[in-house]
Amino acid sequence: MTTLAPDVTRHAPPLLNKKKSRSPFSAGNIARHVLLIFFVLIVLMPLYVLIVTSFKSGREIGVNGQWTLPETWTLASWQKAWTALGPSFLRTFQLAIPVALISSFVGAANGFVLSRWRFPGADVVFTLILFGMFIPYQAVMIPLREVVQFIGLPSGIPTLTFVHVIYGIPICTLIFRNYYATTVPVELIEAGRVDGAGLLRTFRSLILPISVPGFVVTIIWQFTSSWNDYLFAIFLSNTRNGPITIALNALAGAQSPDYAASMAGALITSLPTLLVYVLLGRWFIGGLMAGAVKS
Repeated sequence: MTTLAPDVTRHAPPLLNKKKSRSPFSAGNIARHVLLIFFVLIVLMPLYVLIVTSFKSGREIGVNGQWTLPETWTLASWQKAWTALGPSFLRTFQLAIPVALISSFVGAANGFVLSRWRFPGADVVFTLILFGMFIPYQAVMIPLREVVQFIGLPSGIPTLTFVHVIYGIPICTLIFRNYYATTVPVELIEAGRVDGAGLLRTFRSLILPISVPGFVVTIIWQFTSSWNDYLFAIFLSNTRNGPITIALNALAGAQSPDYAASMAGALITSLPTLLVYVLLGRWFIGGLMAGAVKS
């Protein structure tokens, strides 16, 4: 006599781990996207006015017509702005590029020594370096100007380069110290010592090739800070030898300001920093996170 096997499939329990697929058109998703679009529009509204106004002629500029497109698109304001800002635009590159490179390299050297090549009093030295980050720039402007005059540094880009490098060393040191302390294995440095490499050889041959994420972060930070600086520039330079922020202030602060030219000048001034973020931005967050969490 044969017995029939029970139908297991009819009495099988439901899958407990099966997750319900969430509809993309749920109320929560729709509310979230509407809120994000609202904030994006809030951010882009001033940019829209800035761009549209820069292409308008003088008679079209006004409070009532700031949202309307130009009746006649013209580049006259852009030409006027470039004529006023062109020389200082090139001088600002002479400031921002050396500042970003020099302060990043010095910060990398400091960060490596303070993180992996310990010496007596290293923590005290690191604390004193970081102390420079917490001094308000407004509090040291007059003493700084007197020190610069006492040393005999000429007004203009060389003095600004020197000052920005000095004030950029603390943040660059902090970034590289965290990066090296969390990402560089101790075995790599010990292998260099076994092969007879000293401090400089280890830093040059082993550490610098793996420091690209840290350099991306510090270069973006220092380039942007020195390019957008106005406080140091107004104290240590003038419109004839200073960076583009001084020239932009002179363009926008005239007795009868040309708003279209001022808008065009603001866009010209912000273009290099925007390009830096576009070209290096995808490595920026990765470089920050590389030294943020110890693996």
